[in-house]
Amino acid sequence: MGRDTIADIITSIRNVDMYKKGTLRIASTNITENIVKILLREGFIENVRKHQESKKIFLVSTLRYKRTRKGVYRTILKRVSRPGLRIYSNYQRIPKILGGIGIVIVSTSQGIMTDREARLKKIGGEILCYIW
Repeated sequence: MGRDTIADIITSIRNVDMYKKGTLRIASTNITENIVKILLREGFIENVRKHQESKKIFLVSTLRYKRTRKGVYRTILKRVSRPGLRIYSNYQRIPKILGGIGIVIVSTSQGIMTDREARLKKIGGEILCYIW
């Protein structure tokens, strides 16, 4: 039985965010690198660097926290497609999260990208997760 790397990323980010630990350490694969690049580009992560320990490569990143009047704004992640139930959508039916404030990460034939990029390229695919 294989591992669900996307669920591992989401769980790690949730745990780090809940305990306000700050630094996040994820095993490096092609999928995790692409998702972390998207999170960095969209402003959910401050910085990313690669770290190697005994032939294993990890991505070490720092989460970005936003302050509001009520305290610290938390990042909310929701896994949509999972190994037991894949969710696919064409580019016209990719949902908009909070009216376009949040992002949807989509795995397409041209790689992993956000919902905005998929709509611009008119490509559908598997909806991986929602982030807002």
